[in-house]
Amino acid sequence: MKNTSHSACLPLALRTQAICALLAVSALGWHGGAGASDKGDHERARQAVQSGQVMPLSKVLANIERDHPGQVLEVELESRDRQWQYEIKLLKPDGRLSKLKIDARTGALLEQKTR
Repeated sequence: MKNTSHSACLPLALRTQAICALLAVSALGWHGGAGASDKGDHERARQAVQSGQVMPLSKVLANIERDHPGQVLEVELESRDRQWQYEIKLLKPDGRLSKLKIDARTGALLEQKTR
């Protein structure tokens, strides 16, 4: 019998929903509960997606799956120097860990570190 990881057995839509939940927590800057400033961060991120400043996560993940095979471990959406970026941690098939920084507006790869 073939041994597979639990996440590999999950359909893409379910994995995307789980990652969206992680993204929401990351955007909140969650420390066990949402404070007033955390709620503001989440609202800013939501508005950025709705206004087109930020590409939807599902589209970014589709590009990642195509161009960078592996298992997505963590997703964060951050605003740095007035530029939105997705930071994605990815476990590659060979066991190495990659951190990708993606321009959240265009989906372009800004930086990749692998170890």
